[in-house]
Amino acid sequence: MSKRNAKGRDINGIVLLDKDTGLSSNAALQKVKRLFFAKKAGHTGALDPLASGILPICLGQATKVAGFLLDDNKRYFVRGQLGQTTDTLDCEGEVTETTNFKQLSKAQVMEVALSFQGDIEQVPPMYSALKKDGQPLYKLARQGIEIERKARPITIHNIDFLGYENGVISLEVSCSKGTYIRSLIADIGEKLGCGAHVIELRRTGFAHINISQAIKLCDLETLISDNFAQLDAHIFPSEAMLPNIHSVNISKQQSIDIRYGRKIKIENQADNLVKIFDESLLFLGIGQVKDGYLQPKRLFI
Repeated sequence: MSKRNAKGRDINGIVLLDKDTGLSSNAALQKVKRLFFAKKAGHTGALDPLASGILPICLGQATKVAGFLLDDNKRYFVRGQLGQTTDTLDCEGEVTETTNFKQLSKAQVMEVALSFQGDIEQVPPMYSALKKDGQPLYKLARQGIEIERKARPITIHNIDFLGYENGVISLEVSCSKGTYIRSLIADIGEKLGCGAHVIELRRTGFAHINISQAIKLCDLETLISDNFAQLDAHIFPSEAMLPNIHSVNISKQQSIDIRYGRKIKIENQADNLVKIFDESLLFLGIGQVKDGYLQPKRLFI
């Protein structure tokens, strides 16, 4: 291990950052990592620079559960401008088409917006982190290259129509993983026949987490001290961020077996992912139950 990588504290858990507009997810991650002097950190559920809101920052061993956090539903507040299509599907892109929207009534806009609730197919945008042959699509898009993207099944659990005024539609959206709100607004605009793009986007919920539980970077910066105590008070245990995964408790001997990668016999557990706790109620990580046996998937060791 290099001297540089050896620096930092071995701290574990998740910081719920309320990311500001204009900051990339990676830039936000690096700032939080430096503030906490963490040896290792990663984020889950990246937000575009335009977007603000909840960005879970995983510290230390918590990076191992980042993928499981991604599986949860998310909630957004979004404002979309009708009448203009952009290449990035948001206001940071170039306008590619302008269409009149003034003939549309609030009732028409509301009806079309709400029609996207339920299980739908959505084509991911070119300006996204999805990869084609190892290359992120947004890098290809910047080169003027567009490739065909297959529509993917997603679920829009609920859309609250908050208003429509002067061509601007305001919504609150609860959706499944893999949903692109930029694509949703563009699709609403297309169905209305006038095009649309996102002008404001804020993630207000992530799984069971509400935006009120998140903290802004500027507020974290006021908590800097020599012993990190005030900062560390804002670290959530990894297991607390996975409420939809059932817990199992195992014995001391079983803990040893699990740590060595062995599967263990377990009673009365359905086939599923589980959170594993030892005899002292210490969180060991994530396991998979199958046919009466528990085997480790991502352990905190």
